[in-house]
Amino acid sequence: MPTVLVTGASRGIGAAAVHRLAGANWDVLAGVRRAEDADPLRAAHPLRVTPVTLDITKPDDIAALERLLPNRLDGVVNNAGVVVAGPLEAVPPADLRRQLDVNVVGQMAVTQATLPRLRASRGRVVFVSSVSGLIATPMFGPYNASKFALEGIADALRMEVSPWGVRVVLVEPAQTDTDLWRNADQDADALESTLSPGHRALYARHIAGFRKSIPRSQRTAVPADEVAGVIERALTDRRPRARYVVGRGPRLQVLTSRLLPTALMDALLRSATGVPRRA
Repeated sequence: MPTVLVTGASRGIGAAAVHRLAGANWDVLAGVRRAEDADPLRAAHPLRVTPVTLDITKPDDIAALERLLPNRLDGVVNNAGVVVAGPLEAVPPADLRRQLDVNVVGQMAVTQATLPRLRASRGRVVFVSSVSGLIATPMFGPYNASKFALEGIADALRMEVSPWGVRVVLVEPAQTDTDLWRNADQDADALESTLSPGHRALYARHIAGFRKSIPRSQRTAVPADEVAGVIERALTDRRPRARYVVGRGPRLQVLTSRLLPTALMDALLRSATGVPRRA
């Protein structure tokens, strides 16, 4: 049976991918920061799921993959990630570094550790990116930066490893029904509380606009299992595409962003996210 490593497997898209792949008779190594986080996954698929303690930002955890992974590995799903939001003017450099460390450096570190096995199996690297790696939106600049960077890394890596038959694929969901959007109101409260009084006053209308957009995003969010289904396709399609945008609406949004002038697209995005026309 094929074997795959899934990072960030404890919840959300990662957990859905583990369930989907284990149900399709893959042997799944579920990368979690704490072994007990994988207990529900192992209980559901005792013969298919093996927990791997893996914080992708820790060099020791990355180095341990050499002894923890089986000799044959057919795929890696780089899913682990975090979201740092807020007006870029107010994002502390430490938070920006953390955003890039997890979503870019950590994902590449896992990929580097697994490539010798993937080269031997002519396997696949799947990066769970986002439509946010193609279209930037106000208040999510750090997250956009990480996903835009991930898109570039995947494009370069795809060409570099093609001589060995290793396929590199990007999966690009938009809003997904995970804790990110379920807890968006509380996260907006937390974001606002971290701003200085000056930044809170400057960006009050931006934050209010973002709050108004939350219900729409929650209504349009796709189930995590739908994203997991696309991940399965990325791993199994005979001729995988370089990119899989998840959902008809996001595909239309991406197409629109490529056709419209930048100024017009900016205006549409500002309106959709509640950015005021004038301060």
